[in-house]
Amino acid sequence: MKPTFEFKKLSAEHDQSLARIIRSCLEEFNAAKPGTVYYDSSTDHLSSLFSKTGSDYFIAEVGGTIVGGAGFYPTEGLSPDTCELVKLYLIPQVRNMGLGKALMRHCEAAAKAAGYKNIYLETMPELHAAVPLYLRMGYVSLPEQLGNSGHSGCSIWMIKSL
Repeated sequence: MKPTFEFKKLSAEHDQSLARIIRSCLEEFNAAKPGTVYYDSSTDHLSSLFSKTGSDYFIAEVGGTIVGGAGFYPTEGLSPDTCELVKLYLIPQVRNMGLGKALMRHCEAAAKAAGYKNIYLETMPELHAAVPLYLRMGYVSLPEQLGNSGHSGCSIWMIKSL
């Protein structure tokens, strides 16, 4: 049975729970390495990061418990009509239930409403299980990084027209 989930805008009260989820997911996939959000100090204060104009972040809740989240951000160096899909993480118990796909669609719709025409993402080989989802969702592989996310640990780059 699929859980009933709800998306809410990120606020400061969610920061600690979300940072724990992000770091535990990276540990789970042996991806807790320099050059990733694991060591990025902004991971502990995502509500501050996503107060930037042109960005938004949504937490996913099941039964009032935060189970993950995702957002979009105007990453430095991207063209003004392109944002980055960022920090898509879900706890293991809610994966493969359609929540990731729904969360991505929610972010894409919000990014389009914010005026973006394209959405870009970066991931790493350790998180390879997500790549088929991205492909099914219409993302196409790129030969090189766009913009300057500051995450040198990522070597898989993809983009989608909104």
